[in-house]
Amino acid sequence: MTQWWWALLTVGYLSIYLGAAQHHRKALFPSAYRIKRGTYSLVNPTFQQSAEDVNLLFEILLAGMQIEDERHTMLIPDEELASLRSVQKLDVICEDVLPKSLSDIRRLIAGLARQGGRPLSQQDFERTVLTLVHGAQILGHMSDRQQREVWTEAVMQLFRAIQKDLRPS
Repeated sequence: MTQWWWALLTVGYLSIYLGAAQHHRKALFPSAYRIKRGTYSLVNPTFQQSAEDVNLLFEILLAGMQIEDERHTMLIPDEELASLRSVQKLDVICEDVLPKSLSDIRRLIAGLARQGGRPLSQQDFERTVLTLVHGAQILGHMSDRQQREVWTEAVMQLFRAIQKDLRPS
């Protein structure tokens, strides 16, 4: 009887483990589900929890927030805004969750296309908008014509995905 109990427990554990692994592969932002900086509370971080957070994000973007690419840094020129405690989650999202390379952004675009007609979750919408901001910032610094065309197409596809999500179905 004990052997059957252990076999049943093992099968249950493996099915949960495989289900969780498949969930992470299907996620638009799989890096959001990894533990970062040693704190469990920052797994799948979301910046916008209230209307005040939305207004704060808008104010941060208007202040000229820069999301750097390979160095994974977020720069907010306004020191007062940058020192707010709630900005720490935005920092984690920009540094650890958002795709920075063109290939990662294309992977995100393919994932958005696979969504079908389903609306994005609040977290995925927020991250997609921030990825669009990052892509637009890179595009503004681009000088090579070919690279500029490739990045323009990626930014346009992100914009279309956000626009599609905002339209009533």
